[in-house]
Amino acid sequence: MAEPTHSNAPPAPSASVPVVELGSLDTLWFQVSGTVCNLACSHCFVSSSPTNHTHEALSLAEIEPFLIEGAALGVREYYFTGGEPFLNPDLEAILARTLAFGPATVLTNGLLLPPDRCRRLAAIAEASSYSLDFRVSMDGYSAETNDPIRGDGTFDRILGGITNLSAAGLNPVITVTEVHDDNGTVQGKQRFFRLLERLGIDKPRLKILPVFRIGAEAERTGAYESWQRLRESDSPGSWEHLQCSSCRMVTDQGVWVCPILVNEPEGKMGETLADTLTGFAMTHSACWTCHVHGVSCRT
Repeated sequence: MAEPTHSNAPPAPSASVPVVELGSLDTLWFQVSGTVCNLACSHCFVSSSPTNHTHEALSLAEIEPFLIEGAALGVREYYFTGGEPFLNPDLEAILARTLAFGPATVLTNGLLLPPDRCRRLAAIAEASSYSLDFRVSMDGYSAETNDPIRGDGTFDRILGGITNLSAAGLNPVITVTEVHDDNGTVQGKQRFFRLLERLGIDKPRLKILPVFRIGAEAERTGAYESWQRLRESDSPGSWEHLQCSSCRMVTDQGVWVCPILVNEPEGKMGETLADTLTGFAMTHSACWTCHVHGVSCRT
């Protein structure tokens, strides 16, 4: 089992650690496949892999109480991540149930999306008045740029999954990290748009995210520097731009502050959503990345 990499040494005693308050619980995340994945991407901030059982999959029976509690607390949208969500055999039933409460999004590597599954997902979406969305991750606009990060042969398989979703009437958001310096540039974005257009997608959707230097990424490029930590003076008066002001993450081991810190002990806030409605002290360097890059994991 891959061991999570921790980089959260406490700030200097003289430093003022900022606290972000939960303004409203709008978004609820589920680590639906735990940290088990069919890939072992070299930049994965939770070190997901076929052998990483730090967190295990969630069943529909385990998720149901959080859907009910979340609805009572005002949750408006739901996200499912991993690991690879489609390794969870309950996922389609989980999505059908979640869509009775609100819109849902699945974050996937796209490798487990054959045509028949995509047609079933489209039928699930059609049966609900809420939207069902998919975010497919890739890291390069060619096999040469993508496969060194995600594994040999993954580029073509990802394109197959995107094509199958599109053929079923589901237009996915393509999520790309800045693992290559030019991915987030104007030219880099245009290359991804052209790639999607060649697949016949006339309204391509693209989301660019920074890398978080924890987990596998810390092993690949190094952990955060000591100065990469938030201080109260970094955002005087408000931290509402951070996703932890409006979201929480459910795993098989309880409720965590956000999707990024599920391997960090200080990220756990309680066993139920009601346990987690307090403020969170942002002592981890990953919080610095969210602030500096304006990160939102929402679609």
